[in-house]
Amino acid sequence: MRKLISANEVIARGAYETGVKVAVAYPGTPSKEILKNKCQHEEIDCE
Repeated sequence: MRKLISANEVIARGAYETGVKVAVAYPGTPSKEILKNKCQHEEIDCE
């Protein structure tokens, strides 16, 4: 089954799979979706 995902979701997944430890985003920018998607993984602490 195929799933359509956004570019931001792809970037977040790639960051997760490569072991990125720190990610920051400025509120109100389109890139904040990357951080939002990265925070969905239980192993990552996000505030």
